[in-house]
Amino acid sequence: MTRDELADAYRAYIACLNRQDWSSLGRFVHGDVVHNARPLGLSGYRAMLEQDFREIPDLQFHIGMLVTDPPRIAARLKFDCAPVGRFLGLAVNGRRISFCENVFYEFGGDKIHQVWSVIDKTAIEAQL
Repeated sequence: MTRDELADAYRAYIACLNRQDWSSLGRFVHGDVVHNARPLGLSGYRAMLEQDFREIPDLQFHIGMLVTDPPRIAARLKFDCAPVGRFLGLAVNGRRISFCENVFYEFGGDKIHQVWSVIDKTAIEAQL
C-alpha cells in the first residue's frame, strides 16, 4: 500500500470504530491481530473495543496526528468523553475527561496486524 492508501484505509478504520460497525471490523483488522504483545485475534480485538464502548458510551476516536510509513502508521488519537465508572484504574464516574492515545500500527497486506498503544493516563489524573 502507498502512504495515501494506508492513510485512507486507516481513516476508514477509525470511521468503522466510531460507527461501532463491528461486522465490518474484519475489513480492516487481520484475523491474527496482536495488541500490545497480546495475541487477541479478530474476535478478541472486537471484544476489547466493544468493552471500551460499554465503559465509555460517548467514545469517539479523533485523529490528531497521522504519519504513514508503509507498512506502518503512527497516530495520536484525541478523546473527549465521560467514562461511566473506573477507567485505567481511576474513578472517573461520568466526569468528562480529555486525553490522547499514541498508537502505532503495522499492516500485514491491507489489514492491521500489530497494534502498540499508550494512553496518557497522567493527563487524566491531572483532570481528576
